[in-house]
Formats: sequence, structure tokens, C-alpha cells
Amino acid sequence: MKKEVTALKFYLRNGETWTIKKEYIGDLWIKQISKSFGRIGDGELEEIYPCESLKIEILPNADQVNSADINLGGLELGMFERITKQPDIEKMDILYAIPNDKDATEVNEKDRVYFPYLAGDVDGNDNEYQTGLISEDGHLFIVIDPNKTAQEVYPGK
Repeated sequence: MKKEVTALKFYLRNGETWTIKKEYIGDLWIKQISKSFGRIGDGELEEIYPCESLKIEILPNADQVNSADINLGGLELGMFERITKQPDIEKMDILYAIPNDKDATEVNEKDRVYFPYLAGDVDGNDNEYQTGLISEDGHLFIVIDPNKTAQEVYPGK
């Protein structure tokens, strides 16, 4: 059976996560995901999937805290404000469901994608390549790209 995307789960440098259901995602482009082999930090040698850039529009209904996520900043500011004030997204899981014919339950899978990252502060938490903006109609636009900002990719928002 064909697997279906159900959500995106963003991982932030401070350990927080943010899961966004697919119905709350508008425009989405993940550029050039490649397969690499390496070690991240002190981890095991493994296959990793970096991408060249990300652009995404997130609808206002996603500006909430999921109880399964650890969103300390999101509790105080809301996730949209938190993401625009603290640009620290480093990776994302693309979450899938695969219908199972045998008993009509779903088997879950994920693909992990790493974003371009350049430390913009002494602690290494802020990503120089990540920019975001909240439009007048409450949509969040995020761009993680070494060459373009959210304001350039989404002019007039």
C-alpha cells in the first residue's frame, strides 16, 4: 500500500519539538534531499538526509502546543512567535501512515531530514539560515536557506 504523509515534526536545538498535521501546511518545498553517510556529534555512523533548503507556509490553526511535544517557549509565546524569535530548527521528521490491509490499522514510518545550519550566536543555538515571518492573516512562513530569506521568498506577506 502507498504511504501517506500525516505530519511534519520539527526538532529545535534546545530539545523542543513541534508537530504540524498535514492539513495545517500550505505551501511546502524541500529542495534537493540527498543521502549521505556520516556521524552527527558523538552518535553512531549512519545514513543521513540533508537538504539544500526548506520553504513552508503554516496555517494559523497550527499555532498551538501539542501535549506530546515539549514546547516551553511555545507555551509562553505561541509557536509562531517562538519560531520567529528563536530561529533554531535543525531537522524534521516527515511522518507517514501506511494502511495495513490485514486489520485496518496503520503502520507508522518516518524520514528524517536535516536543514542547512550556521550558528548565529555564541551558544550555537540560532540558525543564520532560518528566517520567518507572520503575515497579516496569521500564516507563518519559514525559510531555511543559505541564500534567501523568508521576506525574499514570500514578498508582500
